[in-house]
Amino acid sequence: MCEQHKHGSVGAGAGNRPGYPTAVGERKGSIDAPVAPDPELVERARRRRFTAEYKLRVVREADACTAPGEVGALLRREGLYSSHLTQWRQAREAGALEALERPRGRKRSDPREGEIAELRRRAERAEGELVKARKVIEVQGNVSALLEELLDPRGATENTER
Repeated sequence: MCEQHKHGSVGAGAGNRPGYPTAVGERKGSIDAPVAPDPELVERARRRRFTAEYKLRVVREADACTAPGEVGALLRREGLYSSHLTQWRQAREAGALEALERPRGRKRSDPREGEIAELRRRAERAEGELVKARKVIEVQGNVSALLEELLDPRGATENTER
């Protein structure tokens, strides 16, 4: 009896045959078995988005169904729920295609509004700096005039002679 028979690893899925896993405790050979997806990692669900044309087509198809079970078959084929159909019918009755096209959620802001706000902030900051600069210039002028009076020997004698 060969070694593989003694260890019970002969049969389907044994050895180094490509595509089959090795027995417990055996080392993998040079040929790797295909890797199964990790069941712990679940792909994150994404919300489906349907175009207005698609919604309108499905609602019209559902309205055309006359035999029992046709609407259910349509929903299964399209992978939809009956609540989708109900909401889309209400939207169609409320405002036809316009109601179906309207996106849900917050309205996107106009990029120009953000740019305008940024330019206004920059203008206010520049005006504040201008006011500071004017005050500095005024103080420098006052200091210059004061120093001129103190350092000018003629000005000092003329003031005392009077």
